[in-house]
Amino acid sequence: MEAEIRALKARKNAVVMAHNYQPLEIQALADVVGDSLELAVKAKETGADLIVVCGVQFMAETAKILNPERKVVIPVLDAGCPLADFLTPDMIREARERHPDAAVVIYANSTAESKALADIVCTSANAVKVVASLPNETILFGPDSNLAAYVQRELPYKTIIPLPPGGHCYVHTGFTLADVEAARRKGGMIVCHPECHPEIQEQSDMIASTGGMVRGAAGEGEPWAVFTEREMASRLRVLYPGRVFYEKPDAICGDMKKISLADLRRALEREEHEVILSRDVMDRARLTIERMLAVGA
Repeated sequence: MEAEIRALKARKNAVVMAHNYQPLEIQALADVVGDSLELAVKAKETGADLIVVCGVQFMAETAKILNPERKVVIPVLDAGCPLADFLTPDMIREARERHPDAAVVIYANSTAESKALADIVCTSANAVKVVASLPNETILFGPDSNLAAYVQRELPYKTIIPLPPGGHCYVHTGFTLADVEAARRKGGMIVCHPECHPEIQEQSDMIASTGGMVRGAAGEGEPWAVFTEREMASRLRVLYPGRVFYEKPDAICGDMKKISLADLRRALEREEHEVILSRDVMDRARLTIERMLAVGA
């Protein structure tokens, strides 16, 4: 099956993009593996005729937004993101009416329709930098309230209003102070994702996106307790075989685990399931993503 997938990629001039939370057998066949920001950048740079996104729906939408003339497919149609579902376009419109002077910053983990109503998009890797770049004192930030709290702590001179107040990722809010205590008993550093609860962030030695974890783990170092989806520790062990990384066994994103090798082969062979978005939504959402990329540049 792996040989067939490689042959299909070559024959169709296809690129396979996989998020860090994908199963290792999917990552091994991907041309690009990374966090949301890295996938967004590479999606814009690719010259492939067919883009296969092994991740969840909002990632495939982002690839399509940045490549409107190319075919973008996601191997499993119902690979969604409960965090993205917390935020609706109507919430954004109503919040803008209540706070007309605020800027709207929407996390990449959101629907295309929500991105289209934002002023700028951000990822966990660049959220602080994006918000700091804006002249507005008040920021409407959604849909992850814990990432909003992290940005607020880093930028106390801003007023960050979570949109909605309780938006969260169930995987990251599953980390508890008991997990912190268990990790301390093992020794080493605790490295957490900014989608974890603020009290977990405060007890951690490093807060980083998954891409930041990859960069931060380079070289020698003490063991890491990795507070994010468990596949991240698997990826770090592959990249840095001399290092020790601990995961929480039940920190699993069910949607990220829906794509199998058979699904990937079928997606390449049949070019399904294609991402279809309206031109208007894509055009407006692309502006917000390109503004983010400009801040990074």
